[in-house]
Amino acid sequence: MTSEAYDSDPVALLEALLTTIEDKIIPLTSSGVSSGNKLFGAAILSKSGLVPQTVSTNNEVASPLLHGEINCIQQFFAQTSFPGASSSGASSSQRPSPRDCVFLATHEPCSLCLSGIAWSGFDNFFYLFTYEDSRDLFAIPHDIDILQEVFRVPAIAEGEDLDARPLYNRRNRFFTARSFADLVREIAERRGEDEGRKWGDEVARVKELYNALSDTYQDSKAAGLESASFWK
Repeated sequence: MTSEAYDSDPVALLEALLTTIEDKIIPLTSSGVSSGNKLFGAAILSKSGLVPQTVSTNNEVASPLLHGEINCIQQFFAQTSFPGASSSGASSSQRPSPRDCVFLATHEPCSLCLSGIAWSGFDNFFYLFTYEDSRDLFAIPHDIDILQEVFRVPAIAEGEDLDARPLYNRRNRFFTARSFADLVREIAERRGEDEGRKWGDEVARVKELYNALSDTYQDSKAAGLESASFWK
């Protein structure tokens, strides 16, 4: 059974996601970027209580496939102990069903991670930064490039504008994808513009924490730190 916070309270949901990023993902990512890993992280939370179950970050130094989301999924299925459904709940050896979890990605998942989320059975994910943010703010354009070059089949109909087509279906029979900006808009619609601005400012504050992480990653890349990833 899912919690009321996940189903009906966008403020509680957004607050839990932002707290998870700031308190749990960013410390891991800070260490990771210093070693030459990208700044992408992920977490899996219980829908009941919104308690983080697994937290991870990119580890492409070890393997080009260990994106933040894939690394998180791997750890989730390898874990033998999971926090309780509430903040005071006892740990359990019983892994939650992916259907009972919220998937959090700091950056909109690439094609590899979209497939990993779908194959693993998670029916949702939320992301802080968009593909365009990854390209324009962090100089990492590969998510868009691969989706466009590999998956965007040329149009048959003459005159169709390929660039106007979404890169993937954000609502499909496998999952529903929502950005933090979507949650802020929902808060504004349901609780008023002032509340929406308040949470928009909080999202912006957490986004700014990634500026220094990006600088560290770019410095490590310029210094030639070794990575298993072909696409830097």
